[in-house]
Amino acid sequence: MRISSVTMFEQSTASINQQQSDFLNVSKQIASGRRVVNPSDDPQAAARAVRVDQSKAVTQQFEDSRVSARNSLSQTESILNSVSDAVTSAKTLLVQASSDTLSNVDRESIASEMRGIYETMIGQANATDGNGRYLFGGYADNAPPFVKETNADGDKFVTYQGDNNTREQRIDSSRLMPVTENGDSIFKSVPTGAGYVAEADGDNKGSVTFSGPQVTNVNDNDYGENYRVGFSVDTFGNATYQVERHTGGVTWSSDDTDGNGLPSGTWTAKNENEGLDLSFGGLSINLEGAPDNGDEILVAQAGSDQREPNLFRTMEEAIRVLETPADDAAQKADLRNTLNTSMRDLDNALDNVLTVRASAGARLNELDVVDAVGGNRMLNYEQTLSDLVDLDYVDAISEYSLRQVGLQASQQAFVDVKGMSLFDYLR
Repeated sequence: MRISSVTMFEQSTASINQQQSDFLNVSKQIASGRRVVNPSDDPQAAARAVRVDQSKAVTQQFEDSRVSARNSLSQTESILNSVSDAVTSAKTLLVQASSDTLSNVDRESIASEMRGIYETMIGQANATDGNGRYLFGGYADNAPPFVKETNADGDKFVTYQGDNNTREQRIDSSRLMPVTENGDSIFKSVPTGAGYVAEADGDNKGSVTFSGPQVTNVNDNDYGENYRVGFSVDTFGNATYQVERHTGGVTWSSDDTDGNGLPSGTWTAKNENEGLDLSFGGLSINLEGAPDNGDEILVAQAGSDQREPNLFRTMEEAIRVLETPADDAAQKADLRNTLNTSMRDLDNALDNVLTVRASAGARLNELDVVDAVGGNRMLNYEQTLSDLVDLDYVDAISEYSLRQVGLQASQQAFVDVKGMSLFDYLR
């Protein structure tokens, strides 16, 4: 085979170029700290690295989502703590107002404090997050969920304008977490098993007061039903009573579920010194005073259709009765009955707020657990990515030295080859 000078020159040049290219690649690896600088360096590792990078980005997004969820839940938990303190303060004031030694002026002073607590509760119920969204409006978070209104009689009350949904946020691929509570579940709900509450009809004209109700037998066939005690008084002043059970809609019946009649009879002693003990449906209630014709006492489960819970209505009723002078027997009976009912309602409201707050706290704890899992997952992704594309500097420096020697050898060989000529040997 004939090898010309041009051929040797071209081969030497190609060898130098290859050595320079290899040396440059190693230099780029050392400069970047990555073994795979271009996808062509290791196509399989580059493809796997892209997938790992995508997984890291998704994990980072979930981590950011958990930060937002934690902020919302922390604010919710803080507000619920304030609401529970407000309910406790209101209950303390009602216990104080129940004392018979207080005058009308004293009770008006307590009513003023109650109104301050009431306004504080409304403010907390209409709290917003850092983005201006109302926390307790559900998905209707662009307007205050609780609004004061006035009816035709001039009575002021608070209505809920939000919905019954709970805003949720995805904190992990398999977890969609509620990050707020709707106002209905906080201010218009009671915990499961809240028990019974008695309430005197707002139109009662007599002086009947109640104590209880007390649960005597949870295994009674009629336990769990709602009842009312109605009074009739004839022209001679003879009073009769009848206990009725709610049977659905607006219908009441004097029969229990076994078909037997509920308690009824004549209340012959129309004075405040002789009471009436009634037992029905696994409950007992004590009545005192003198009823008027048409007076009613409702005995219903808290949270039922006949006794819908409403923390703001409870506060409004308590303030109303404290601001009303209690001079005659009927007004004193209204005061005592309303305070008894309000205190039971506040107990139920406090239990409910604490339950909701505990739920928010549990979700905050869950976020900590998911954060730990997400952190471990991120470390695994980073380790996998490092194994795929990161550079082993020990190997790289050895390769760098080897390529440097190779390049120098190629250059030296080129110098020697390009100087070779037959004319140098002719004499």
